[in-house]
Amino acid sequence: MTDTNHDELRRTLPLLPLRGLLVYPSMVLHLDVGREKSVKALERAMVDEGMILLSSQIETNIDEPGTDDIYPIGTIAKIKQMLKLPNGTIRVLVEGLQRAKIVHFLETAECYIVETDLLQETNVQDPEVEALMRTVLQQFEQYIKLSKKITQEILASVQDLEDPGRLADAIASHLSLKIKDKQAILESSDIKKRLQILLKFLSDEREILELERKISQRVRKQMEKTQKEYYLREQLKAIQKELGDKEGRAGEVEELRTKLEQMNMPDEVKQKVAKEIDRLEKMPATSAEGSVIRTYIDWLLGLPWEKEDSIGIDLERTQLILDEEHYGLEKVKERIVEYLAVQKLVNQLRGPILCLAGPPGVGKTSLGKSIAKSLNRKFVRISLGGVRDEAEIRGHRRTYVGALPGRIIHAMKTAGVTNPVILLDEIDKMSQDFRGDPASALLEVLDPEQNHTFSDHYIEVPYDLSNVMFITTANVVQYIPRPLLDRMELITIPGYTELEKQKIITRHLLPKQLEAHGLGKDKLTVSDEAILRMIREYTREAGVRNLERQVATVCRKAAKMIVTGEKKKVAVNAKNLDGFLGPARFHYGMIEQEDQIGIVTGLAWTEVGGDTLQVEVTVTAGKGKLILTGKLGDVMKESAQAALSYIRSRAHELGIKPDFTETKDIHIHFPEGAIPKDGPSAGITMATALASALSSRPVHRDVAMTGEITLRGRVLAIGGLKEKCLGAHRAGVKKIIIPKENEKDLPEIPDSVRRALTFVPVEHMDQVLEEALVPADSSLSLVPPEEADHHIQHPTHLN
Repeated sequence: MTDTNHDELRRTLPLLPLRGLLVYPSMVLHLDVGREKSVKALERAMVDEGMILLSSQIETNIDEPGTDDIYPIGTIAKIKQMLKLPNGTIRVLVEGLQRAKIVHFLETAECYIVETDLLQETNVQDPEVEALMRTVLQQFEQYIKLSKKITQEILASVQDLEDPGRLADAIASHLSLKIKDKQAILESSDIKKRLQILLKFLSDEREILELERKISQRVRKQMEKTQKEYYLREQLKAIQKELGDKEGRAGEVEELRTKLEQMNMPDEVKQKVAKEIDRLEKMPATSAEGSVIRTYIDWLLGLPWEKEDSIGIDLERTQLILDEEHYGLEKVKERIVEYLAVQKLVNQLRGPILCLAGPPGVGKTSLGKSIAKSLNRKFVRISLGGVRDEAEIRGHRRTYVGALPGRIIHAMKTAGVTNPVILLDEIDKMSQDFRGDPASALLEVLDPEQNHTFSDHYIEVPYDLSNVMFITTANVVQYIPRPLLDRMELITIPGYTELEKQKIITRHLLPKQLEAHGLGKDKLTVSDEAILRMIREYTREAGVRNLERQVATVCRKAAKMIVTGEKKKVAVNAKNLDGFLGPARFHYGMIEQEDQIGIVTGLAWTEVGGDTLQVEVTVTAGKGKLILTGKLGDVMKESAQAALSYIRSRAHELGIKPDFTETKDIHIHFPEGAIPKDGPSAGITMATALASALSSRPVHRDVAMTGEITLRGRVLAIGGLKEKCLGAHRAGVKKIIIPKENEKDLPEIPDSVRRALTFVPVEHMDQVLEEALVPADSSLSLVPPEEADHHIQHPTHLN
């Protein structure tokens, strides 16, 4: 540059900071400008002949660089062209002109305005500079050959440059150098020193490229065995394709190996699968065993080994879902929430095994679905009704033709995760025969100490079931084998009360059936009185399954009326319900209309819930014969004999002639004789009926009773009190006589039922007769005065 005075060398220019980019003099390139200060700098530059200072940022990750974040030496450039892009940025074409140094910042608020000094280059023409230029060109040529990223046209354009400074700048602009290295070249005003710095960078880059080439060659020479096998298999596939064998076994095996590499599974299982794939590869394509091995491999690869659902435990959400989908069942809901609370605290808990026991139609299966939904887990249902083959649980051994895994492994594959909720439905309806005992096979599944290494005969490798939450359902707990029941936490779901059934119809059944039949609340309305009649007179069950059928019947008939144009809107009430469901099938309240002699209301437990049971006794002239009818079991027959013996021992106190065993025949009958009946809990009922018939004293019609009797008249505890009380409440009973030992079961009875009933706990049969029989004479006492205080307890109201 020619000599000039100080004022000509100093200029005031707007500054444009560059991020990850550097511009040399004589360079022409496009810049995309988007930052607000940079846009303002461009606007100021356009006012002043389009001149601007371009300087790079020291750190590229700073969005708003300060004065200390910008290199002090940059390049004065001329703005050739500006274009505003749709996204708001400005594309600028600039040409670098001259190196310049920032003396100080004049303005920093709106944009950077700096005062600069032009840097003059010391351009000395001597043999050393010429030698450096030639060496730089040679190194650059070798760099281009190794890099293969720069075209020969660029090399030719650089070779035509005679000015050593421009040569250095042009070559530096094409090198893949860091910004600080490019800045070192920019800051060098001495041409000779600039060429030396560039030569060092070229030498370093060439050495790095040489090393990369050597590493690449070494990798190709030391190709791994799997890569060689891959190429060989590809060749084999190509040969088979040419032979018309499509891709054959080789393609199939390759696909399986790829799938195996992508799967997360225990090393033991991975080795097993790899071994089976090797066996499959060696099998002839026509071999029958090949298909067996392929099926086995598919099962191992299809099972979830380590994949699990992420469970976000939210106790409030869980409670909300359970309350929305099921009315009542507070104990079950409480147990689920407790399980989740513990799991949230410890972050690791083996899945509990819950057994939901109760009559059909109370919502056991649907409750399992709601539990899975509240836990954000997959849900799979396995029906065990009628299963009698152990292989249904453990699978068949692979030596059998058509062997497959058991239902547990099937369920895990269906779920696709290791922590689903699996519902084992109707676990009490399994049986056994010569093919094994499936209930015993379930012990390993449901035992928390064993199920982390569950062994399926087909899979042959241990499978972890410890993260699975198992829920079982049963109607009759007595039919579940004791060892299996010992592994489960039993939660009894009794029948519903009338109030609960009303709520279930209103909240769940009716909206569900309205939607299923294309009806809305504007087309069909059912009054509360109609719902109550439906419960009392058209169904008699512990659950709500038949109740839902009756609701569906009403919806079907209403739909027909609307479609045929008979009515536009149907309203069902207690008066017109007969027109939809026909005559009432049951009479509300099975108790007698008046006090009767020899007829007592007992309480019975059945598989579908509790119910009332009438016991009738007739005394005729005879020779002391005892006749029992009603398809009674052995235990009930023995209870009748015990009841008769007690009445004989208390004949004097009851006002019965002692010789009735010689002059009277006694006939005890249980109605509905086609239904088998057995159990000891009808003991006090038969004794009361006998005492009533023989003493000709009526029995209070609103009293029901349950309890086992001994020869000495003691009343022993019975089971199923909750279900029996629900049945008595449905039948209109007001007072229930129960064994004293069963007082502990009263808190389990719903509050609405307890408030409607009077419970009389008794220890002796004398107390039963005192409560049940209508006194023949107000002065008559069944118990001697000295024993009255010991035996008789007044009725207890448990609210």
